[in-house]
Amino acid sequence: MTTTKQSAREGLTSGGTGVRGLFGAYLSLTKPRVIEQLLVTTIPAMFLAERGIPPLGLVLVTLIGGTMAAGSANALNCVIDSDIDSVMDRTKSRPLVSYRISRAHALVFSITLSVLSFAVLWAGANLLAAVLALSATLFYVFVYTLLLKRRTPQNIVWGGAAGCMPVLVGWAAVENTVAWPALVMFAVVFLWTPPHFWSLAMKYREDYERAAVPMLPVVATPQQVSARILAYSWATVLSTLLLIPVTSWIYVAWALIVGVTFLVMAHRLHSGVRRGGEVNPMKLFHLSNSYLTGLFLAIAVDAAVGLPVLA
Repeated sequence: MTTTKQSAREGLTSGGTGVRGLFGAYLSLTKPRVIEQLLVTTIPAMFLAERGIPPLGLVLVTLIGGTMAAGSANALNCVIDSDIDSVMDRTKSRPLVSYRISRAHALVFSITLSVLSFAVLWAGANLLAAVLALSATLFYVFVYTLLLKRRTPQNIVWGGAAGCMPVLVGWAAVENTVAWPALVMFAVVFLWTPPHFWSLAMKYREDYERAAVPMLPVVATPQQVSARILAYSWATVLSTLLLIPVTSWIYVAWALIVGVTFLVMAHRLHSGVRRGGEVNPMKLFHLSNSYLTGLFLAIAVDAAVGLPVLA
């Protein structure tokens, strides 16, 4: 125990004490790559709500507030899951595990970000957007991280709902309400999350098994996992077509192109697993990122161009 505490003190007083090193550690705590994906869905939702290009000031405020909300949730997740992170190769270099930041400082940092996020969104957008962003943080921390993650292989299915909230925040920032197209975009991200994350979990199955986290690839056979990935991939692509009544041929054509590409890759993964050969689930993981980005970019472009909708 003494050795552990001594190592912690040494870590907190070494490479992370410089301003640049400390800034990098706190930035890492917020998981910026995860935030990027969340913001990719926020802006197109604002464009579609506006039926054009929303005010730049409102976009900036929403992005700043949304970034702080997501960063707060991710930092709290790091605080709660530091024991898990310490035994997983993929996460053992995170700031709390490497003692670059103390748990107490990380907790204060995350709570401060959450408060600032609420204030920025309320002042710069509206109360509904602020409440939705806070709700996403609370859901991610209390429902996913504390309740579901270590108890059920359905953790990412229901816990992933927190990652769908940015589309509602973006829509609410523009309209001060939540309409059905926003709920469709929510559903698209909700259905996309399992195949996206399970393909990653297939790659790092041993990590999750070592940490006693019952991600689906840990408790199910590869065939079962790939079959569910395929089913959710089909559900994702089909759900994107529900936006046809509020979009033009630009969105529909691109949604079909990227949707077919996504499905082909999901079918290849499932076929490879069924044959018992070597598979690389990370191909689907990386493609899923590009798929979601491209799909929501098409939503934004379609709204900005303003062609007549198909329905």
